[in-house]
Amino acid sequence: MRIISRLDIKNEFVIKGINLEGLRKIGDPIEIARQYYLNGIDEIILIDAVASLYGRNNLFEVVKRTTENLFIPITLGGGIKTLKDIDKALNSGADKIAINSAGIENPSFIKEAVDNFGASTITIYIEAKKNNGTWEAYKHYGREKTGINVTDWLEEVQNMECGEILLTSVDHEGTQEGFDLELISEIKNKIKVPLIFSGGFGKIEHLHEALKLTKNISFAIASAFHYKKVDIKEIIYEKNMHY
Repeated sequence: MRIISRLDIKNEFVIKGINLEGLRKIGDPIEIARQYYLNGIDEIILIDAVASLYGRNNLFEVVKRTTENLFIPITLGGGIKTLKDIDKALNSGADKIAINSAGIENPSFIKEAVDNFGASTITIYIEAKKNNGTWEAYKHYGREKTGINVTDWLEEVQNMECGEILLTSVDHEGTQEGFDLELISEIKNKIKVPLIFSGGFGKIEHLHEALKLTKNISFAIASAFHYKKVDIKEIIYEKNMHY
């Protein structure tokens, strides 16, 4: 189990909202990442919140500056749509890249990415929202419906041999009221690669609730760290003691 800091970025500022909406500025991503690293975070995920909407990723320089003195895995997502983008991200210092919108619009891109850069480099990012009793995959930072069932998409991307899944519950994202346990229960037996779950964490008890359902899970946390609701050192200690 990994405890991962998720930094959503817009115009070079870490931002945060609820249900991926109502975004507020939090601070400088380079300094925030450095503080989280010094406090013992296992990994960091950087997501460009508007990249796919505008057709570009502006975080390559941010990644380069962030990774200069950080020695933990860094994942970059948002607007990654070509093999050249992946190459640039890796050369900027990222260890992995996260694909969402471009993979939904062109699934063959996922297979090309895996074949060219290796499975361990490719994370598939899924934004899940419940509609009419089932979960639908969204794209463009939760802005657009796709009509794709989340469980079907999970199966498809795993058949293309992606390295891991980053799954966000849009309904719980930013609420700090607990993970979407219903969604975890729905997909837990369909996951064959490492799973990172995000959306809803607000206190350590929420980890225990999720881990009762499956042990094949790590957690990406944003609001609770940004607003200092939970101390990173405390949660890392809890992980090391019990998991």
